[in-house]
Amino acid sequence: MTKAKKKLDGSSTIALNKKAGHDFFIEQRIEAGIALEGWEVKSLRAGRVQLKESYVKILHAEAFLIGAHVSALATASTHINPDPTRSRKLLLKRNELNRLIGLTERAGYTLVPTALYWKRGRAKLEIGLAKGKKLHDKRDTERDRDWQREKERIFKTR
Repeated sequence: MTKAKKKLDGSSTIALNKKAGHDFFIEQRIEAGIALEGWEVKSLRAGRVQLKESYVKILHAEAFLIGAHVSALATASTHINPDPTRSRKLLLKRNELNRLIGLTERAGYTLVPTALYWKRGRAKLEIGLAKGKKLHDKRDTERDRDWQREKERIFKTR
């Protein structure tokens, strides 16, 4: 019998976009592949990526990740000129892409990257199908979070 390989670090998450949960109601999550260059894969393995100001845009019936910052490593090859904020193509099936096009154009949804992670050695991007929050919604969410934290403190002391 062969033994399964154990992960060294225990986590496959590369980067999270916590701001997306604060600014949007995320109604559905979709997994997409991402087309990367070699130096970008090395940077992802080193954890040098930021999704904070990024978004997903559909252009010419294709999805692109725009604004994600992938910092080049100092040991990157000298014959390439790495662009840290280049647009990266997302790999989705045609029927998923058509559904997303319909929801974003007609129903007023926004596509927001929520997480970047490894799955079977490939980099995957989790896209959230989201609606924007108003200011009062953000306050309600913060108030609920504070109340939950306070309840935990009260029950902990008793």
